[in-house]
Amino acid sequence: MKKETTILAIETSCDETAAAVIQNGDTILSNVIASQMESHKRFGGVVPEIASRHHVEQITVTIEEAMAQAEVTFADLDAMAVTEGPGLVGALLVGVNAAKAIAFAHNLPLIPVHHIAGHVYANHLIEPLTFPLISLVVSGGHTELIYMKEHGHFALIGETRDDAVGEAYDKVARTIGLPYPGGPQIDKLAQTGEASIDFPRAWLEDNSYDFSFSGLKSAVINTLHNAKQKEVEIAPEVIAASFQEAVCDVLVTKTMRALKEYNVNKLVVAGGVAANSGLRQALKQAAADAEVSLTIPPLALCTDNAAMIGSAAHILFLQEKFADDRLNGVPGLSLTENV
Repeated sequence: MKKETTILAIETSCDETAAAVIQNGDTILSNVIASQMESHKRFGGVVPEIASRHHVEQITVTIEEAMAQAEVTFADLDAMAVTEGPGLVGALLVGVNAAKAIAFAHNLPLIPVHHIAGHVYANHLIEPLTFPLISLVVSGGHTELIYMKEHGHFALIGETRDDAVGEAYDKVARTIGLPYPGGPQIDKLAQTGEASIDFPRAWLEDNSYDFSFSGLKSAVINTLHNAKQKEVEIAPEVIAASFQEAVCDVLVTKTMRALKEYNVNKLVVAGGVAANSGLRQALKQAAADAEVSLTIPPLALCTDNAAMIGSAAHILFLQEKFADDRLNGVPGLSLTENV
């Protein structure tokens, strides 16, 4: 199996239509993203049917643009990669069927990639992953701590028991009147406020690496409700700063404890919430204090993109983990084994 690859990758798991051409798993030749944010903003969240229709409209031109920017033809490709899941089933199916058609038409190996594995491998585009490592996955649908002993091995240490951290951000943002998407809005507002409200931290059992943000979200709502009944006004920036401090405190503390317990000196961060400036700063400080090597992708590689799918696909290509034309979108696809 050749070790040098040029892979065309597609990502359509949610509301971004993305295509990229990746060389050898670590070099971006192109990375094109067609955003749907404006279409969904007025609904306060992603509408699956609208997302699917936009993918159908954008998938062909996005792939053509990615290949044009990379200056490659189908004859230059070694494989076709696509997000298999998890995600919105209709959205996934657009990408999967486009990938199957291209793979069939040009006799290319077809590589199914897990969306979260892609987020982890976004870090491989910055510097080679070194093992063992721990990955903190933080996004709209996932909050997980994952232990990796080698390429392609994902062992689940802890996960959210209710709201993922991105969901909590969006719900709190709506509560204080901020537009969708809520995460970047709260992050920006938090920079101007003082974290003067001591919102609760859900530490759960002593040895648990699981997360819970539902209680924190409820505490924010109750605080605002009680203040309104007492005709007391709380500045939105104070709510944002206090909420973000509580979130970062739990995420950073549990992550650093996992690194110590598993005797790991490498931390990578994955997912859209990795773009959060408060979390990035807190992790950088904690990693420096603990003398832990930390990699966080640049902002463009934190949110959904196809470059990360192409990077993860390179490892799967070397492992010869291919799919046939029965490949389907799997909205609840599992990544990890429990430890």
